[in-house]
Amino acid sequence: MQVTNSMVDKLAHLAKLYFSETEKEEIREDLQKMIAFVDRLNHLDLDGVPPLTHMSGDVNVWRDDELKGSVSHEEAMQNAPDAANAFFTVPKVIRKI
Repeated sequence: MQVTNSMVDKLAHLAKLYFSETEKEEIREDLQKMIAFVDRLNHLDLDGVPPLTHMSGDVNVWRDDELKGSVSHEEAMQNAPDAANAFFTVPKVIRKI
């Protein structure tokens, strides 16, 4: 499969990314290399190889929940650079585009 500039433009649009023409060319070449690598995997003889469902045989080791001490609300609010009533006040970081 050949990666075209229109494919890169479509991917950029879907991902809401904007690239210069030189960046688009680099991305197109990188995508082409990735597809070529994956295509090489199609030529491997995988008869008798079971499907991989997990990357390792490790199992999650869960610990018991333990109730531990915590700071009181008053102590936490003493460290607040700005507060309103009983809440921390933080600057707005999300904006509409």
